[in-house]
Amino acid sequence: MHYPEPIARLMDSFMKLPGIGPKTAARLAFFVLGMKEDTVLGFAKALVDAKRNLGFCSICGHITDTDPCYICQDQSRDRSVICVVQDPKDVIAMEKMRDYTGLYHVLHGSISPMDGIGPEDINVPSLLTRLQEDEVQELILATNPTIEGEATAMYISRLVKPSGLKTTRIAHGLPVGGDLEYADEVTLSKALEGRREL
Repeated sequence: MHYPEPIARLMDSFMKLPGIGPKTAARLAFFVLGMKEDTVLGFAKALVDAKRNLGFCSICGHITDTDPCYICQDQSRDRSVICVVQDPKDVIAMEKMRDYTGLYHVLHGSISPMDGIGPEDINVPSLLTRLQEDEVQELILATNPTIEGEATAMYISRLVKPSGLKTTRIAHGLPVGGDLEYADEVTLSKALEGRREL
């Protein structure tokens, strides 16, 4: 199918986003064409503003428009605990829970030898610097339950172990409301491994 050049370019731009294929890109492009011009301009401005005005916190690596970020600035947070996550969106997920009141450290990825990503390619050195502060008493490793996430958690725990700092790993297993019959073997194994006494 041949599209006019402006639509084709817009579709190509949408297809650069994760999970957007040609059909969805076409649907989005035609939706944008049906929008009012001031709405489209506002959308374009929001994209440019987000790209220009957001950066990463110099302390924890979370996405922010101020440095340090609002979490690192918050003096009411428990500074004795740091939760290590892979991406800024993981911080947002943890914050939605409202139960965790400690600090964070964002790695911006995970160790993946297959993809050529080693420990030096993620935000580990600044974590080690932070851990030398006397206040930190526990490190929670909350990387994803993937091969890469597990490898990253193991790597960090081995680095930290000689210091004697308490290092914990978040539990993995069955989601609330899930059925055993639909769970895969790895998930069931992790759930059994992480069992606790009632």
